[in-house]
Amino acid sequence: MRSDHLRPDRRTLLKVALGLGTATTLHLIAADPASTPARPARAAGTPPAAAAGPPAGLPGRPPAYRLQPMTGGTPPRFRPARPPVRTRPFEELPDLGHSMVLSFDDGPDARYTPDILATLREHRVRAMFFVCGEMADAHPDLLREMADDGHVVGNHSWSHPLIPGLSRAAIRDELGRTSDVVESVLGTAPLWYRAPYGAWNRNSFEIGADLGMEPMAWTVDTLDWTTPGTGTIVRRVLDGAAPGVVVLSHDAGGNRSQSVAALRRYLPRLLDEGYRVTVPQRI
Repeated sequence: MRSDHLRPDRRTLLKVALGLGTATTLHLIAADPASTPARPARAAGTPPAAAAGPPAGLPGRPPAYRLQPMTGGTPPRFRPARPPVRTRPFEELPDLGHSMVLSFDDGPDARYTPDILATLREHRVRAMFFVCGEMADAHPDLLREMADDGHVVGNHSWSHPLIPGLSRAAIRDELGRTSDVVESVLGTAPLWYRAPYGAWNRNSFEIGADLGMEPMAWTVDTLDWTTPGTGTIVRRVLDGAAPGVVVLSHDAGGNRSQSVAALRRYLPRLLDEGYRVTVPQRI
């Protein structure tokens, strides 16, 4: 799998792929009803909430709380109707109210994903994980842990290529193989996908829709793949915080220790500021 830092022009690619104009609004999406409500806003002078606890998998310390899967209570193998072919991905989700969505790309990675999952579990929130097929195939246990905690597992291609440079057959192979792995492990195929480097084209929109997936981009790019420092990542998230915002971070593709440490700092701050950290649910 290619690391994002190999292509420093990814923001330019996103602008070219999306073109000008406002983000698409999706009205057939609701906030996950099982998400924990946001904490009340913290009063001035009150110390911030403590950061997340120890990493996942600590011997003798099973997690005290585990979220129920989003699919709980739905008919087996339920899938929404095939989505329309979009012309641009969703960049924000304004219909979710005073909520934000956290998303992580390129994993799962045994070095960093467990710590991210532990932090999300500590604060009882859900996130979106856009997984690469080759990583999911190598770490099915982490894929199951994501689903068991109620996170949304999305498709991020098989090997993280630059999609516009591929043939239709190659794009279908990249997306199809990844959906097949996710479905074989979790029992349901992904309902969302994200193009590597944010580089989309018409073929990817058509093939993604044919596979039953909606395209999801982001509003706030932490640029954590550049390893700018934990404090910088935290500042970018907090400065960009707003209702409907989708935050992009990474749990694989390089050294993501700063991303792990930053999540432990900004997540309790978002909750203290009254944001509900949730995931979209297609209905």
